[in-house]
Amino acid sequence: MARILLLIPSRTYRTHDFMEAAGRLGVAVVVGSEHRSALAGLMQDRHLRLDFQEVERSTARIVDYSRQHQLTGVVAVDDSGTVLAASAAQALGLPHNPIDAVNAARDKAQMRERFQAAGLAAPAFITVPIDQDPAMIARTLRYPCVVKPLDLSGSQGVIKADDAASFPAVFKRVAAIVAACRPNGVRPAVLVEDFIPGDEVAVEGLLRGGELEVLAIFDKPDPLNGPFFEETMYVTPSRLDPEIQSRITETTSRGAAALGLRDGPVHAELRVNTGGVWMLELAARSIGGLCSRTLRFGSGISLEELILRHAAGLPIPLHQRERQAAGVMMLPISTAGRLRAVEGQAEAKQVPGIDGLVITIPPNEMLTPLPEGDRYLGFMFARGETPAAVESGLRQAHARLRIVVDG
Repeated sequence: MARILLLIPSRTYRTHDFMEAAGRLGVAVVVGSEHRSALAGLMQDRHLRLDFQEVERSTARIVDYSRQHQLTGVVAVDDSGTVLAASAAQALGLPHNPIDAVNAARDKAQMRERFQAAGLAAPAFITVPIDQDPAMIARTLRYPCVVKPLDLSGSQGVIKADDAASFPAVFKRVAAIVAACRPNGVRPAVLVEDFIPGDEVAVEGLLRGGELEVLAIFDKPDPLNGPFFEETMYVTPSRLDPEIQSRITETTSRGAAALGLRDGPVHAELRVNTGGVWMLELAARSIGGLCSRTLRFGSGISLEELILRHAAGLPIPLHQRERQAAGVMMLPISTAGRLRAVEGQAEAKQVPGIDGLVITIPPNEMLTPLPEGDRYLGFMFARGETPAAVESGLRQAHARLRIVVDG
């Protein structure tokens, strides 16, 4: 029986979907996490406590475990485990991404350096230590620009500055977010880059021997023009011209090659404008949150099942994405405070096309909006005959929700 080590951070929404996929496949799962999870008592010798930042020590522990319980694959569920996954797979002689490639995918400055060296259209940038005087930097920049942490995801800490007068306050706010985050090996600096206007898309793909298979291209119907960049909706299939979609696929493939990635899932963000297709970011992991639930392949195969089949070396059946359009809304947090209730859920579910609503933050927890916040209120899913119908359904359903918050 195939045995997969899943590296699951303490805060992730994806444990259930991966475990369910493993059960369908008959794949044994070992959970590696930073803390003793609720699964640990149930799984007995199938749980490893690992520090994802202590890569060398945790790799040695994984290798030692595999001597007694042979592992056939290592999968990182989120960004925080990708470097450890590459290191452990390399030590075990399993298919893997080069460690330096995964490090580059985790550091936005290294990523952009590699994109530019490969001749890809990518934002011009500089890195700035968080203790540098922003007033001096402001005079040297082109505007508008975007200030962001080097390693955070989900648009946390990403803010647009429109001019030199607003830049110091933006820089200080992003620097404070970086300083507040747990140190994770990335130097204490921020990235300042050109703002690229245009339509933004996301690409979900799977690398096998360096060859990219695009599984889906998602449109992001809401304009992402700042000052913050809260992603609220993904809809697939893309409504962009097929020729542009072909260029998006080519650019994503070149981006993965520029980083040196060769194996496993990738998730990319790109922008399209009159200047072409711009490579923004590419991560060595699959789409975050519960967004993967929008994707169904072949006879109902999930994205997690494809990832596990690939990691375990199992046959991968024909898996074209279902013909129906699909989308997800990441429910935004617009007001800070203590969550009391999310009302109107039953009414939202009655909107035609809505086929799922999951609130992921329980009552009485504090809500923090972006850019300081790092999570969404929940996820809502829709399916329909066309992308336009899916988008409309999600917007109608969202309008029926009422978020009750104590300030």
